Parts: sequence; structure tokens; C-alpha cells
Amino acid sequence: MFHVTLRQLQVFEAVARHLNHSRAAKELYLSQPAISMQIKQLELGVDLPLFEQVGKQIHLTEAGREMLHYSRIISEQLHEMEAVFGEMKGLEHGHLNISVVSTANYFMPQLLAKFCQQHPKIQISLHVANRDAVLKQLAENSTDLAIMGQPQEGAELLALSFMKNPLVVIAPPNHPLARLQRVKLHQLEQESFLVREQGSGTRGAMERFFAEHGIQFRAGMEMGTNEAIKQAVQAGMGLGILSLHSAELELETGRLAVLNVEHFPMVRHWYIVHRQSKRLSTAAKAFKLFLLTEAEQLAAPSVRAGRN
Repeated sequence: MFHVTLRQLQVFEAVARHLNHSRAAKELYLSQPAISMQIKQLELGVDLPLFEQVGKQIHLTEAGREMLHYSRIISEQLHEMEAVFGEMKGLEHGHLNISVVSTANYFMPQLLAKFCQQHPKIQISLHVANRDAVLKQLAENSTDLAIMGQPQEGAELLALSFMKNPLVVIAPPNHPLARLQRVKLHQLEQESFLVREQGSGTRGAMERFFAEHGIQFRAGMEMGTNEAIKQAVQAGMGLGILSLHSAELELETGRLAVLNVEHFPMVRHWYIVHRQSKRLSTAAKAFKLFLLTEAEQLAAPSVRAGRN
């Protein structure tokens, strides 16, 4: 019978996730020697190596992959136990982990501020990443709820729509197409588009839309944030397709314009997503209900683009 502590499992999970001792130490507010000691004690406890080093990079061994599987199950069970006991006490408190795709971060602070006013006892951690990273967090059960576009079917996820997400074509105000009352889709084939990185939900939606309409678009510079795309569009480096949520300020101040392109805005939806098998805490249930009942009224943008 080997002896394993919850602290050792917590440290192991962080190192396994980052495959880096220093990043795990920073996340857990521990020193690197403390991290190494916990891992060494865990390996002594199971009498198997959990990591192997190849060059400067560490990798999980077969035993390490098994340990990661069980450590995540144990973490999930402990989190569920905490939620159940909280509900039995009739308390609405605890900690809530929320992951959002980067575009959703433009309206989430507004919604979270309102939610925290209604539920001041709930502590919230907000994690911002691209779509692929958020899906990975859901798969690893490292987040309670996620805000993103609709995930693919068959991913063992439950997704509920709570707000529209219109995608629009943005341009500098002095762009020739900005003077047209109506822009045909084929006119966009002559333009260069600034695009998000692979793995971005906006990038994927943009590529699917043009493919469905038989339009060849020119992808110019690839950028990792919406802010970078907006700055580049303002500088005249090309056009962009972004969520209207992310461009509200620039449109209000006249630094960007929405082109009145046929078939736009491309209306998608925001979804609140969690694992189908996850037992939501009282805090998570409260936030889910809040989004489904109040988000559209509080944070929906005013669509400036023309309608078909």
C-alpha cells in the first residue's frame, strides 16, 4: 500500500499540465525546490518514475499518465463533495472557475460585475484563452463553466445559447468600401483580411462562411488578439471580421466602420458550456441561470451593420 497526499497530487497535476516545474511553482505559489520535493515523495510513494527528461524537456512516463488520470478523477470528486456539502448547508458560496474565449472577455466583466452584486459570497476565477484551449480545459475538467461558441457535437458537453454573437466586417472609416451603401460578397475577394490564429472560433467561422458561399478570400497577417487586428485595420493594413462585441468602443468613437456586406452580420451565438456528467455547484447553477435569463438584456451589442 503506497501513501499519497492530496497536496502531492495537486503539485503533480500542475507539473503534468505545464510540463515545467517553474510554471507549476508560479501557479501554486511555491518554490521550485518545494515542487521537486513533492514530486520526488510522490514517486517514492508509488515506487515508479512519473516523469522522464529528454534534453531540457520533461515528459510523462506511462505511470505518470495513469497518475494524471486518477488525480483528475480525485480532484473532480473532491470538488463535487465540496459543492454537495455547501448545498446541504443551504449556503450560496464557494469558488467558481469560468473559462472564456478571448472575444467573450469584452462583455464578461460587465456580466460578472452584475452577478457579483447579486451573489457577493461567490468567489470567481476567470480564465481567458482561445477556443482550443478552452475545450481542452473542459476535457480536463479544470473549469466549471465555459463561455464560447457552440462546441462540436459528440464532445460530451452540454451547451446552451444565452446571447447572439454577430460577426461583422470592419474597415477603416476612409476605406472605399465604407462609402458604399451595399457591398457584394465577391468584392471582398479583392481585399486582404487580417485573421486570428488557428484554433480561434472567429477564424473558423470566417473560413466556413466564405467556403459555403464560394468566396476566395486573401488571408493577410495572422494575429493572436482582437486588439491587434483592430489596430492593424485602423492602420489600413486590411479588413477584419470580428465579433461586434469586440469593436463597440472603436465604432462609437469613429475609429472603425462596419461594412454593409450582403449576408452580414453573420449571426452566431454565445453558449454556456459544461461537461454533461458534471454535477454543478450551487454557485455554478446560479451563474448559469443568470446568463440564461439576464445576459441578453445586459450585454447584447447594438448591430450597426445592414440586414439582408
